Amino acid sequence: MDGPVGAGKRGKADKTSVGRAQAVVRRVIADGHDRPSLVSQIACEVGAEIVLGVLAPGDDLNSVELSRRHKTSRTPVREALMLLEKEGLVDVPPRRRPRVNALSLEEIRDIYRARGALFALIAGDTARGASAGEVAELRGLLGAMETAADRGDLDGYVWANVDFYDRNTQLTNNRTVKRILDSLLLRTLPLRRLSLSQDGRLTRSIDDHRRLVAAYEDRDADLAAALIRSNHMNALKALERHLGGSTDDGHAATGPSR
Repeated sequence: MDGPVGAGKRGKADKTSVGRAQAVVRRVIADGHDRPSLVSQIACEVGAEIVLGVLAPGDDLNSVELSRRHKTSRTPVREALMLLEKEGLVDVPPRRRPRVNALSLEEIRDIYRARGALFALIAGDTARGASAGEVAELRGLLGAMETAADRGDLDGYVWANVDFYDRNTQLTNNRTVKRILDSLLLRTLPLRRLSLSQDGRLTRSIDDHRRLVAAYEDRDADLAAALIRSNHMNALKALERHLGGSTDDGHAATGPSR
């Protein structure tokens, strides 16, 4: 198995990104777990720091320090970290300090292939069943991505991209798939920025998302599904190149970066 990916790499986050990241974590946590508000709040704040790269893969999560920071006992902190462990963001090994989970390249491959397959299902359903108004709404969200790309605003583009895919998933009303994709979103957000920061990736992403919306407008379900699937495989290929890996089955295809 490949070793951990991304250990030691840290990022900075502005207030807007922090708020967006906390909202995403809160949505997933609140959707799947019934916990006291303090536990959820701690999970949202720590989870956002992980998603944004403020806390790097492999970093220790000291429950004593976290309890002081949140002015509470260690019990709510431990419960919050266990919630994040269920979502794949934290590793809580027996008799050792919790730490930020470090995905191996093999795990990244599994996640991107799963997301690609699920979004292909979503894309096909959208092309077949979305109303003209709903497709127009997606084109509007694509416009927000284009605006961010024109400004060279990578963070803005990432969050506009999240909005696009979240709304796209909502349109199909498949709650089971949405729940799975939300959970996988938390694991891929730290990688999304890395993929899109590679040379030429932002331009390619915009181009292929334009093609995707055009496929929706043409009611071409097969093309839409193929574009989204290749989207994820191409993002995986970019990550493998950057991280020094290679596909083990030759299935690094074409499509936009996520």
